[in-house]
Amino acid sequence: MSFRTLLLIVFLAPIAVLGGASLLGLTIPVPEWGRDYVLRFALEGEGANIDLPQVQGPDDPSRPLVVIDAGHGGRDPGAIGTDPEGRKFNEKDITLAIALALRDELLRQGGIRVALTRADDRIVPLPYRPEIARLLDADLFISIHADSAGDRADVSGASIYTLSDEASSEAAARFAARENDADRLNGITLDGQSPAVSAILVGLSQQRTQEDALEFAGLVLREGERKLAFVPQPKRAAALAVLRAPDVPSVLFESGFVTNLTDRARLTTAEGRAEYAAVLARAVRVYFARRSDTAADGE
Repeated sequence: MSFRTLLLIVFLAPIAVLGGASLLGLTIPVPEWGRDYVLRFALEGEGANIDLPQVQGPDDPSRPLVVIDAGHGGRDPGAIGTDPEGRKFNEKDITLAIALALRDELLRQGGIRVALTRADDRIVPLPYRPEIARLLDADLFISIHADSAGDRADVSGASIYTLSDEASSEAAARFAARENDADRLNGITLDGQSPAVSAILVGLSQQRTQEDALEFAGLVLREGERKLAFVPQPKRAAALAVLRAPDVPSVLFESGFVTNLTDRARLTTAEGRAEYAAVLARAVRVYFARRSDTAADGE
C-alpha cells in the first residue's frame, strides 16, 4: 500500500463513519479524555434589573435625598396582630401607611427630596432595598417596620436599629433572624450574597456611615421623647440585611408592636401615623441641618 493511499484512508475513514452514522440516525459518544484539565470560571451577569422609584420634592440634586423603605409586602405580611373582634392587621400595610405619611410630611415641609422603595403592596427583595438607596445616591435610608410579641400583649414601644455584626441583645438577634428571612417567605433566592461579601459590607458600614446612622438614631429618640413610647434601651444594633448599604447611613425604625392594644391604635390610625411622621421628619431635618452647618464650617 502506497503512502498516498494510507493518508486517504486516515482522512476519509472518519468522514465515512460519521456520514454513515448520520444517515442511520446514530450518535457517536464524544470521549471525555482530558476534560478534567479544563478550568471553568463562573462569570457574573449584568446584575439585577432594579426599577428605581421616582424621586419627589425639589428639582435640585444638591438637596438631600431620603429613601424610605416600607418593610415587607407582597406575599409576606410581616408581623400580624389581631384585635378582640378578630380583625387582622398586617405589618406590611402599617409600614406602608407610615412611610407614605413620612413622605408627605417631608414634602410638605419642603427642602428635602424623597423616594420610596415601594409605594404599594409589592415584593421588593431585601438586597434591592438598600441598593435602591445606593443607586439613587441617597443621603439617608430609613426602613420602617413593626414588631410582634406573640401572646404577650403587654409588650409595647418603638425602637431603632443600626447595623452591627453582632446583635446588641438576644431580642435584637431574634428580630434580625426573622427580618433577614423575609425573602424566603416571598419565594425569592438571590445568588451572590456570600458571607465574605456581607462581612466586607458590615466593615465598611461601621466606619463613617455607621457613625452617621448612630447620630440619626439618637435624634429620633430625642425628638420622640414624650411624644412616642419606646421600649427600654430603644437604641439597638443587629446584623440586618436591609441596612447593609456601605455608603448610605441606614436605620431601621421599629414603630411598635401590632400585638399591643395601645401601639396598634397608634399604628393603624391617621392621627397615630401623623405622630410617627412628625417625629421622624423632625429628626431628618435636624440631621441634615447639622450636616449643612458642618459643611459651612469647613469652607
